[in-house]
Amino acid sequence: MQLAGQYQTAVFAEGATEIAAYDENTGRLFSVNAFTASVDVIDINDPSNPSFLFTINLTSYGAGANSVSVYNGVVAAAVENDVKQLNGKVVFFDTDGTYLNEVEVGALPDMVTFTPNGQLLLVANEGEPDDDYLVDPVGSVSIIDVSGGIASLGPDDVTTLDFSAYNSAVLDPSIKINGPGATVAQDLEPEYIAVSQNSKVAWVTIQDNNAMAIINLVGKEIVDLVGLGYKDHSLPGNGLDASDKADDIDIRNWPVKGLYQPDAIAFLKTPGGGFLVTANEGDSRDYDGFSEEERIKDVVLDSLVFPNYTDLQNEDSIGRLKIISTLGDTDNDGEYEELYTYGARSFSVWDVNGNLVYDSGDELEQFTAALYPDNFNASNDNQDLKNRSDDKGPEPEAITTGSILKAPYMFLGLERIGGVAIYDMANPAAPVMVDYDNTRDFTFEPELDPTGDYGPEGLLFIPGNKSPNGRNLLVASNEVSGSIAIYYTDYQCSNGKVAVCYEGTSYCLPVSIAEALVSLGAVPGACGEGRFGQFLDEEALSYGISVYPNPASDYVNIVLNNLTAGEWTVQLFDLTGRAIQQSTVVLTEGQTMQTVHIGVQHLPEGTYICKATSLLGESLHSRIIITR
Repeated sequence: MQLAGQYQTAVFAEGATEIAAYDENTGRLFSVNAFTASVDVIDINDPSNPSFLFTINLTSYGAGANSVSVYNGVVAAAVENDVKQLNGKVVFFDTDGTYLNEVEVGALPDMVTFTPNGQLLLVANEGEPDDDYLVDPVGSVSIIDVSGGIASLGPDDVTTLDFSAYNSAVLDPSIKINGPGATVAQDLEPEYIAVSQNSKVAWVTIQDNNAMAIINLVGKEIVDLVGLGYKDHSLPGNGLDASDKADDIDIRNWPVKGLYQPDAIAFLKTPGGGFLVTANEGDSRDYDGFSEEERIKDVVLDSLVFPNYTDLQNEDSIGRLKIISTLGDTDNDGEYEELYTYGARSFSVWDVNGNLVYDSGDELEQFTAALYPDNFNASNDNQDLKNRSDDKGPEPEAITTGSILKAPYMFLGLERIGGVAIYDMANPAAPVMVDYDNTRDFTFEPELDPTGDYGPEGLLFIPGNKSPNGRNLLVASNEVSGSIAIYYTDYQCSNGKVAVCYEGTSYCLPVSIAEALVSLGAVPGACGEGRFGQFLDEEALSYGISVYPNPASDYVNIVLNNLTAGEWTVQLFDLTGRAIQQSTVVLTEGQTMQTVHIGVQHLPEGTYICKATSLLGESLHSRIIITR
């Protein structure tokens, strides 16, 4: 993945770029700007140079937009009421910002999306309470039938579904219902919507409540309310770093369960049908009138269940970890027999019935710990090591899917540490990370960083057949930095690398390596259109370390370019942080390049991290992908 261009509002921590939608006919992005209560319209016909065109002011329709979706030249903006607990609207415009129509939906419309066939517009109405928790509207999902055209839309075209039918039902115990005096219908807060490729089924995450609703769009009815269960952090591979006070990174198992509480959800189309992928961010209720947040150090633990309770409540272990106070006191004696925390610090794959197929465990914390040992679990408004460890870690927030060369991929945005991870989803039960790119700069304080991206809130995949330049694009809306990053997701060259064609395969290489390959018969330039067979990590290259072939199957060459003279240790790590191989090289004064050859034929497929460390403490890294 390569950064193509950036759009900057220069507005920090005000939600100036939250969610974006794209119109293929005009090459325009429509970006929710919470700071100005508007939708900004941005020209991305040249993805390397996105430019502001105009803004659609929404203050006359309500408090501002929360979400936007575009289909066939129609822009739909979800606008909350000036009084958040009252019904909101969806307001329709054309791509030039001309008003077309509006309809009423439920309270706090938080997400809006057209179905793939464009016949329906779906709205997740979160229905949050007021801060005193005295007024709590029902959460709901509105289905707007736009098949007859936008101009003729009226109240009869809107079907709003709530969860009143579940008020007296026996629910899955993992569905969290704890609002004071609230019915089930009031307590449930729909967050995000995914739709099947055939436009017949929708899945709605209900984040606060750790649930998912399944909606039959043909019959316009809720057919199931699924509890998502709990993640057991005491199991191998499900560790977490739980303290913002301990000096060292300590990802390990603890006697804690996590509610998945996904934010974004996306439909993954596969040859065999489809799956759902979720970003398991987590969310807490912390209002003036009701708060469910407590730290483990501040509650009473049952000494029979937790005989080591004194150690657990230490701030260096899990004493600082925030838990859900309304869960875990199983016998109502004031002592906690179980501990439940927010989110799962992971992404998950579910089948269409809401059954768990795969969870990424502690992979996100493991690989970000290896990449950023000095800034691990930093937040999106500071660079402090482990700042978010006691909360929800990296907070996977945004997720989307796309097809590249007919293969399914998933893109995952990490709200706190930042960056976007790409996963090969050919086998939904065993996703493989193939890339991760983070465009924040840890040498700046976030508010002073002129070009960094902080706090990815929404991701949008634009396939090549709809993009302005024929290349696959990923658009990342970063709400904290008020910026939009546009990436190429195909593997063409950039950042000083040159393309060469050798024996029918295209390579992106540093000039020195490309020249050497040309001397062996390679031809400058790519072989033709399509994905490059092997490519080098552009971020690592800028720091003087590069890897080829990458992806690799039998061996990798690790090239050290123009580094400080002296002894360097080259190590290969898996995503658990375990060192697998190690070599030592000595660079002499004036030596411009040294290559370390490592065999990897014995290693499983997946993503690995290469680190080169000098005796002076200099440390460089690169990612290596092994595939066969």
